Amino acid sequence: MRMRDFWKRVARSNVYLLVVLGSGLVTLVMLPLTLVVALTILVGGLGFALLPRWVGLIGRWAAWHQQWASRLLGVPVPRLPDHEASGLRELWGRPSTRRVLLWMPLAAFANTGLGLVGVLAVGLVMTVPQFPFWWAFPEEYGLQLLWLPVEGWDMALAAFAGYLVVGAALGLWAARPAARAHARMTLALLAPTGAELLAARVDELKRTRTDVVNAHGAELRRIERDLHDGTQARLVAIAMQLGVAREATEGDPSVAALLRSAHEGAEEAMAELREVIQGIYPPILADRGLSGALAALAARTTVPTRMDVGELGALPVAAETAAYFVVTESVTNAVKHGGAGEIAVRLERTGDVLRVTVRDDGSGGVDEERGSGVRGLRRRVAALDGTVRVDSPAGGPTVVDVEMPCGS
Repeated sequence: MRMRDFWKRVARSNVYLLVVLGSGLVTLVMLPLTLVVALTILVGGLGFALLPRWVGLIGRWAAWHQQWASRLLGVPVPRLPDHEASGLRELWGRPSTRRVLLWMPLAAFANTGLGLVGVLAVGLVMTVPQFPFWWAFPEEYGLQLLWLPVEGWDMALAAFAGYLVVGAALGLWAARPAARAHARMTLALLAPTGAELLAARVDELKRTRTDVVNAHGAELRRIERDLHDGTQARLVAIAMQLGVAREATEGDPSVAALLRSAHEGAEEAMAELREVIQGIYPPILADRGLSGALAALAARTTVPTRMDVGELGALPVAAETAAYFVVTESVTNAVKHGGAGEIAVRLERTGDVLRVTVRDDGSGGVDEERGSGVRGLRRRVAALDGTVRVDSPAGGPTVVDVEMPCGS
């Protein structure tokens, strides 16, 4: 079994070297073409469109070499997510671009040089069977050994043995170290840095967290609808039935007392359930959307409240819910604790960022340590990777400024 594995490794190494020789020749051709594509920037700006695509092609060519080297060495290749560059400046600013452009000339010459080891090994071994038939070759096409014509069996046997020994030595003992050295060089030149891998991991965690938060928001919305349309409706029906039964049994004090207690308990359960539903996902958001829900909030607030809601577009459920609770909590604090005479609320969206600003002319002096509700807002917004800034000097005014991502 060991001998079988040895021959498999030998064959894999020689094939690897033959392949990299061919790829090295291709890379040699790509070098001047890269320069030509770069120079097309000066020709009517054509390179601004061609160069990113050409660099992308080189990147895929380098990635193929990475995969080929990783299979030879049996090691995984760390890969970065592919993101299309928006311009030449961003393209050049990427470490991966500079890394690939540095790899190209080194690979072109290393592939060609080390690939010749495989070619010599295979070529010498394949030439060996010719020498016993030296006598069959025409004189003008005769075989040679180190530029000396093979004209007898002594030269033929010497050439046979020499070619066989050198070819076997190259194929059995030189090809594998050469192939592994080339593979290690390829992986070392093209490997992303630790900082790049960490940044990619952070981006992936942000994306997955956003997906989880959005899925969580959608699930809360489903639970709210199930409770509102199912459990709460059944409690209302039970409470109504208990009320009717209570009126029908007023002549029996003991039964009436039991029904009265059950009726009051059902109404208390409904009140608690409404609070739970409101905390999970306000039904008014599902019915009227964020703009309509905030307009209803302003209408029922005892302090004059001005709402300025810009064009928000379609918001994720989690961002919409967080914005609603930011406004309701801030308005409640301004009315109950700040003694505000006027409140101004503004919502605007810039790209994938939603900004919520609540300003009141109250007494200010918000102290988060005394349970003003700001800490709860910070936790809710932080779950979306947002920020909360509170400016509340003594004597007012109080400004709550929130920014959170709202990209889908």
